[in-house]
Amino acid sequence: MNFLFSTGSLYTYGTERCFHLAARAGFDGIELMVDHRWDTRQPAYLRALVDRYELPVRAVHSPFGNVHGWPGGKPGLIAHAVRLAEDVGAHVVIHHLPQRVGSATVSVGGRRTRIPTPGLGAESEYRRWLLDGYARLQAETEVTLCIENMPARQFWGRRINGHYWNTVEDIQRFPSLTMDTTHLGTWGLDPMTVYDAWGERVRHIHLSNFDGYEHRLPEAGHLHLDWLLARLAGTGYDGDITFELHPDAARAGASDDKIVRALSKSLAACRSWAESGAGPRGASSNEGVEETAFDVVTGSR
Repeated sequence: MNFLFSTGSLYTYGTERCFHLAARAGFDGIELMVDHRWDTRQPAYLRALVDRYELPVRAVHSPFGNVHGWPGGKPGLIAHAVRLAEDVGAHVVIHHLPQRVGSATVSVGGRRTRIPTPGLGAESEYRRWLLDGYARLQAETEVTLCIENMPARQFWGRRINGHYWNTVEDIQRFPSLTMDTTHLGTWGLDPMTVYDAWGERVRHIHLSNFDGYEHRLPEAGHLHLDWLLARLAGTGYDGDITFELHPDAARAGASDDKIVRALSKSLAACRSWAESGAGPRGASSNEGVEETAFDVVTGSR
């Protein structure tokens, strides 16, 4: 079981600095978050960092939006991310479910609020490609395409499901999944219960906690990630586990020593949890957690 550090956890930092901090903290490898910066997507440069810090790039996260020099649209971005993964020796490419609901920012009473815009901003072309072109791309590469479950969004106290197939059941139409634990937390779902439901489809994990805010350190939140990691070890999970944090959870802006101490402490805890056994069986790992599927549209059950 390898623990990776996502460069997206410190996306406000340079790529080499992320490698440097991850190496000091003791991670086994890197998940590369591709964005508009060329040093997140130039193979020769990335291979040099791999050699310099002795940290392999084991996973590549496809860009969130269009980037200069790559094709527009999610299908082209994912295909380019696959080529990059092949060039740097990564095993998986992570990408998101297609949006079914866009959003717009409005100003009401001097306050800016984001509101859902059903239909506007929906990724219909990407959705169609996932149905008819996705399998062809997977057949052309040994890199595993891992689609990621997405979070709930709150609007007037109700949960909004802004993505197609974003339920525990529907996402299983895809053969390989990235299970994001903090995203499950936004739905009130227990990651261990969902892992048991998805089984061998889980080929990659984004590990972070949830305390009302997403992407907290694994030990800092409502989710019992200790029990999840024990269960993963007990079931022989052989995929990678990425720390995907918000920069403030990773202590961005603090001294490098403080960042390394926080990350290494959290990493040591995770390794200890994974060594502890199979985890509890027959019970939820979090009292009061709802074990139902994601809401389809508004958060009604």
